[in-house]
Amino acid sequence: MTLEPADRVDAVPPSGIRRFFELAEEMDDIISLGVGEPDFSAPWAAREAAITSLERGQTSYTANKGKRKLRERIARFESAQHGLDYDPDEEMVVTAGASEGLDLAFRALLNPGDTLAVAQPCYVSYVPGATFAGVDVLDVQTRVEDEFKLTREVLEQSGAAEADALVYCYPNNPTGATMTGDELREVAAFCREHDLAVFADEIYADLTYEHDHTSIASLPGMRERTVVFNGFSKAFAMTGFRLGYAMGPEEAITAMNRIHQYTMLSAPTTAQHAAIEALDSCLDEVDEMTVQYDRRRNYVLSRFDEMGLDCFPAAGAFYAFPECPWDDAGEFAESLLQEEKVAVVPGSAFGEGGDGHLRISYATGLDDLKTAMNRLESFIA
Repeated sequence: MTLEPADRVDAVPPSGIRRFFELAEEMDDIISLGVGEPDFSAPWAAREAAITSLERGQTSYTANKGKRKLRERIARFESAQHGLDYDPDEEMVVTAGASEGLDLAFRALLNPGDTLAVAQPCYVSYVPGATFAGVDVLDVQTRVEDEFKLTREVLEQSGAAEADALVYCYPNNPTGATMTGDELREVAAFCREHDLAVFADEIYADLTYEHDHTSIASLPGMRERTVVFNGFSKAFAMTGFRLGYAMGPEEAITAMNRIHQYTMLSAPTTAQHAAIEALDSCLDEVDEMTVQYDRRRNYVLSRFDEMGLDCFPAAGAFYAFPECPWDDAGEFAESLLQEEKVAVVPGSAFGEGGDGHLRISYATGLDDLKTAMNRLESFIA
């Protein structure tokens, strides 16, 4: 046997985001509006807790599901912030980022040949993760006229009633779209009527600007059919710590942990110590960062308006998703990078539903944002 890629791996193309990062890395004086990563450092108290844990030699494995102290803190945080009540012993697993949690769910809770409805445009890992699990993907294309919200109409038109599960992310990457509680109730009703399981990626739940976040798991009849994913990368600016968590019914979490304990064994120990401190003492800093993101969001949206770029009023995460002024967004992004040294990502990197748009991250300093917007305006002119 020769060492050739398995068919399911060979069928997945390289990430469309990565190509632009690699181009940018070869150039000087680049302002990147493409990275989905906070420009803030992790809160100092969390970093100090990580350092202290290392100095104390706390470098052993933790329990498979994560340190119980951390799971207790997460349970308390989710109850207070999002109205979700989960048993930290039976209904929660700490993972190496929210992405690992989603991968576990696809493999543990879906069978090869099952159909996963994916709300598009979407985070780049959903479709490959389903493919690696041998799961069929059904695209559910959200629409700019709906501000990229998931609606009953698009679920029905896509044929999602025949799917086994639905995965979505709100606040959304790449669009910055959010959904209100009333809007989610329509989605929840559809899922109950057609017996769909739900994988709710809520990694940006604490980065909303127009209204409070509502979790679909908090709605009637949804807790028992939903797994919720969150983590510390975005709101807490702890991307490099690689720490997330999944919450759901005991049977689902047990199945996910069975794979987790054989592949990861446990999430990084040092990161878990940092996360405990983050939840204990750093929530004010999350609020401060959110205020700064909102200020940047308003600035970017106002500049798009001045440039004549159509962009719906993105209300969450730290992304804007304007329409591209060229027919080919990939060509536009590459030319913008070469000529003005500003990196953005074509919307097509996030699925066909992103065609004709650009993902622009405002998770960078306001001074750099101003320079980047000036360069963008010059390029368009």
